Amino acid sequence: MSDLNSISSQIINAAITIHKELGPGLLESVYLRCMLLELENAGLKVLAEVPIPVFYKGTKVSDDGFRLDILVENLVVVELKSVEKIQPVHKKQLLTYLRLAGKPLGLLINFNEVKLIDGITRIAN
Repeated sequence: MSDLNSISSQIINAAITIHKELGPGLLESVYLRCMLLELENAGLKVLAEVPIPVFYKGTKVSDDGFRLDILVENLVVVELKSVEKIQPVHKKQLLTYLRLAGKPLGLLINFNEVKLIDGITRIAN
């Protein structure tokens, strides 16, 4: 669990650094590229837009039913948003991603906040 805490702290610090530099209101794709740079520079293994297959009753129904914005160290799913307000559906979506991908922890980060810390939600599977 300490690895998860360490990784999530590094992810949050990267997001805060980006938010301080760029501020709110940009496209999610811009924040995604910046997050990849920050996380790679921190020495973390990151993958972007990772396709996850969906199975229904034991049958694969889609090769890429959804895509994880960022997967860090094959453990933490990072879902980025740049929206006015995080909705309950965003949290449920991340929990579904965690469950289907079999990952233990997710971070939902909304860059469209005055103070980024108000836009970070940690969700455990």
